[in-house]
Amino acid sequence: MKKIYDPKRNEWEGLLSRPTQKVGDIEETVNTIFKAVQDEGDEALRSYTQKFDGVAVKDIQVAENALNKAEASLSEPLKKAIQKAHKNIKRFHKAQETPTVRVETSPGVECWQEKRPIQKVGLYIPGGTAPLFSTVLMLAIPAKVAGCDEIILCSPPDKNGELPPAVLYTANLCGITKVFKVGGIQAIAALTFGTQSVPKVFKIFGPGNQYVTVAKQLATKYGISIDMPAGPSELLVMADDTAEPGFVASDLLSQAEHGTDSQVILVSTSKKMLEEVEKEVELQLEKLPRKEIARKAIANSKLIFVSKDAEAVALINEYGPEHYILCVKNEQFYLDNIANAGSVFIGNYTPESAGDYASGTNHTLPTNGYAKQYSGVNLDSFMKSITFQKISEKGILSLGETIEIMAEAEGLEAHKNAVTLRLNKIKETVN
Repeated sequence: MKKIYDPKRNEWEGLLSRPTQKVGDIEETVNTIFKAVQDEGDEALRSYTQKFDGVAVKDIQVAENALNKAEASLSEPLKKAIQKAHKNIKRFHKAQETPTVRVETSPGVECWQEKRPIQKVGLYIPGGTAPLFSTVLMLAIPAKVAGCDEIILCSPPDKNGELPPAVLYTANLCGITKVFKVGGIQAIAALTFGTQSVPKVFKIFGPGNQYVTVAKQLATKYGISIDMPAGPSELLVMADDTAEPGFVASDLLSQAEHGTDSQVILVSTSKKMLEEVEKEVELQLEKLPRKEIARKAIANSKLIFVSKDAEAVALINEYGPEHYILCVKNEQFYLDNIANAGSVFIGNYTPESAGDYASGTNHTLPTNGYAKQYSGVNLDSFMKSITFQKISEKGILSLGETIEIMAEAEGLEAHKNAVTLRLNKIKETVN
């Protein structure tokens, strides 16, 4: 692990760069696949699934009876764990519901705002080296709470051309019936254009690798909204001497095992902590089944010493971590000053794994520095705000002249006239 001591601010940009490719490096591949799916539909999906996933898939949609049968393949402890996580995640997202905002801005001028669900949404569930059934919970639950009419789930098939039973069970538990065995760029293309089997949606959700991330960004060119650019996972831990080195190391490794392009960073005001965590990482790494994946990710990791809390906060905000673990004595100072983070985990007994699975918060979060301008997935991600207004005769009389003056100043005579006609009508009625 690379150790850096008191880096100068002009070094931060290079120091905090992510090990990811740029959009331009991937865009040509994405455009080629998008064009094929747009032109050929399901045939292109099958072709690219064979090419990238190494399996021939005849029926792209998962049969309803397969969703129901998946339950029998899971152990009782796993089903109970998924059910408990479902309960907590639903409870937290249900609490995010907000009432109608209603205000009389002027006498006789009533304005209000109501939220409506996005009617058609696509949920992308990554596959690859780990079946992320937890992501089904994170996306399907708020979609259901929001009241989305049509919820489409896509995930890459395994070598047998099937989806993992845990993914199917979780989808069924969440009430998702339209599940498709397609992943990668081709899945995002299917949700963007629609095919003979996969319906087109209005907004696409879900994390993925660099190719999926770029595909989602390019989908916006075709009028499709996305939750955020959520790519390879990352974690930053801020720890001082009050932290447990073994805990910190376990958290770093929990993210490193996601994939070889994951990134983990430890920032500390203690050189001793850096040394102890580095030793713990090596000890724990050897015991992991996915140690080769984790080892490659650890090669991109950094241990950064800074001497002052204020400098640490500034560096963390510059990075804008997806996951941010905070284990320090001066906890409130860091909490008060954090501006850029996807999700924050506080104290020695709050592992990032809790948010990944079952505490209730959402684990679909902005990566690659996008925490500076994006929120993680939440209930509002699946909704739109619509404003309403109703103006009485009294209201247009009190506001009309203001509108006329402003419209005339902008040279928009028809705007002014729309008000003048109404004012004249009221005057005629009074006279």
